[in-house]
Amino acid sequence: MSEQMKNNELLELKEIESIIQQDNNRYLSCEVLSHITFKEQLFPIYALSIGCKAPDAPCITFTGGVHGLERIGTQVVLTFLQTVLSRLEWDIAFEDMLQRVRINFLPLLNPVGMLNETRSNGQGIDLMRNAPVDCHEKTIWLGSGHRISPHIPWYRGEQGQPMQAEAQALCSFIKNNVFSSPFSIVLDCHSGFGYHDQIWFPYANSKLKPIKHLSEVYCLRQLFFQTYPYQNYKFEPQSQHYLTHGDLWDHLYMQSLEHNTTFLPLTLEIGSWRWIRKNPLQLRSSLGFFHPIKPHRTNRVLRGHLILMEFLVHATLSYKKWLNESHTQRMTQEAMELWYHDIK
Repeated sequence: MSEQMKNNELLELKEIESIIQQDNNRYLSCEVLSHITFKEQLFPIYALSIGCKAPDAPCITFTGGVHGLERIGTQVVLTFLQTVLSRLEWDIAFEDMLQRVRINFLPLLNPVGMLNETRSNGQGIDLMRNAPVDCHEKTIWLGSGHRISPHIPWYRGEQGQPMQAEAQALCSFIKNNVFSSPFSIVLDCHSGFGYHDQIWFPYANSKLKPIKHLSEVYCLRQLFFQTYPYQNYKFEPQSQHYLTHGDLWDHLYMQSLEHNTTFLPLTLEIGSWRWIRKNPLQLRSSLGFFHPIKPHRTNRVLRGHLILMEFLVHATLSYKKWLNESHTQRMTQEAMELWYHDIK
């Protein structure tokens, strides 16, 4: 057990509150989405917003900490937030850009899980298996989500029960603050097994059903690869890796189809096998499976995704410039050939 858990302290939460205090309402709008109770303490879930406040402005949302063990995702989001605030001190062009786009930050969605160093929340429920979405295709046992016991990882919760408070906080924020935008992107930052950093998009519940906005996602991928040809990301549907029940982004994407908006939720899966291969001693702790223990590797990860995050901000701002290009038969055909060529 870490000193953090022994002391009931959460360093990432302290960092968020320090950022809020230092900003002192200069640039950031702050909202507490929910309070999570654990051992007679209250842990807030914060949403921070910066930029244009008009509800119909394009917006991008960065989230992290859905799984408590994957604290590097929260740290990546906080690093980009600090970068944005630092640039506003001197960068006139960046200040002008934020007059036309809104950036939301939900850095820590599962504070109790991060305190406890568990994937699940304090109730033993995996938030990314908690939405009311079922997969009707063949899935991997347990890992795709189950209802057996909260003592087994990937527990979805009891059938028919409401979503957990953390999941409800995220969904309510997206519905109330994002679906009013004509165009929006989400980047949800995780850490997972693999040698490569991967960008995933829905669906997680079907290999056979492409999302409605497949050509838009494909066009965004092409823009990124053309603009930064030497990056190393793999950009593909989550379903190409595994299928799950209860994915929150599947749930929110399907709800977005009821609104007049283009909503593109992406998941960043930061590959952790490279850290483990270079430092096998990480496997001695549960945190070491998902977090780079060595400080220099942590620093490398924190700076390594800034280009992607800044690209997504500019793509959100400039969506009118490129989105129409995606509405072609050629784009749809290329996307299907790349990602769904096995569908008959």
